Amino acid sequence: MGVRKEEQRKWQAMAPQTRHRFIETKEGATVYDAKGNDITDKVEVLPTYQNTPERVRALQGIDELSTHQSDNGGFVFAFFKEARTIVERFPTLTQADTARLLFIGTFVAWATGRLQYDNGRPISRKQLQELSGMSRPRFSEFYKRLEGEGILSEDAATKDVYMNPTVIYRGEMKQVSKDVADLEYTRVFRSTVRRLYEEFDGKQLKQLGLIYSVLPFISAQTNIVVTNPEEKDSERLQPMNVRTLAMILEYSDPQKLKTALNAVKIDGNPVFLFADDPYNRREKRIVVNPRVVFKGNNEALKAISVLFN
Repeated sequence: MGVRKEEQRKWQAMAPQTRHRFIETKEGATVYDAKGNDITDKVEVLPTYQNTPERVRALQGIDELSTHQSDNGGFVFAFFKEARTIVERFPTLTQADTARLLFIGTFVAWATGRLQYDNGRPISRKQLQELSGMSRPRFSEFYKRLEGEGILSEDAATKDVYMNPTVIYRGEMKQVSKDVADLEYTRVFRSTVRRLYEEFDGKQLKQLGLIYSVLPFISAQTNIVVTNPEEKDSERLQPMNVRTLAMILEYSDPQKLKTALNAVKIDGNPVFLFADDPYNRREKRIVVNPRVVFKGNNEALKAISVLFN
């Protein structure tokens, strides 16, 4: 058994109450591993291990991924059908709707799916309208679309609002694994999406919705938009050019799509980076900033992050 797998096996063997101890701490203080399990308590188990150089390097690798997740506010899982557009799954939603949906999804409570503030107070339907920054009539229409698609539901007694866990979920994957067996997922980072939402409004929200639109086409190993995201061998991935992506997303003008992608930035850095394709100099690869969405491991994170530094 490899060093990393051995460390993960020991962490997964911990009592649930130990792993979950920091779940409700101040936002950003909780650290999760690649499977969404709480590992902020790992310092308590370090003394039980023999700290060989190999183990130290393995733990440092896990720490880098954990630090990335913590620096970006923790994450929620966003589910989708691989290589199929969001519109196919939710035909009544607009691209701006999907931007709002991602934003709302960052307020999902651990395991329960209830929408709540970071201090644990539930978010009512009215408060959700205020949080989203929409007028009452527009929000009412938007909310009806989410209800109609089975994305949000409201408890008749408490008026608490809940997110469908097969759309966006925060918690241990094993709790929903049966319900999402036919879906793929990625991590969406909470504070990054919230900051982006604050910066985009009106017509710009459509640009932000591009993040959700490309999720089904992102390679987990590389964060590159590809035509065959199900491929596990990175050498066999087929990067998708902007013309193909424009056709899939129903943009009549590929240049307008490229302009929209270039406009989405976080702290002055691109969310969508156009990088040279070493196998075809006439084409560009579309790489998604891992500060926004990322599913891969530590090695992949280090390779991708270099492009955005």
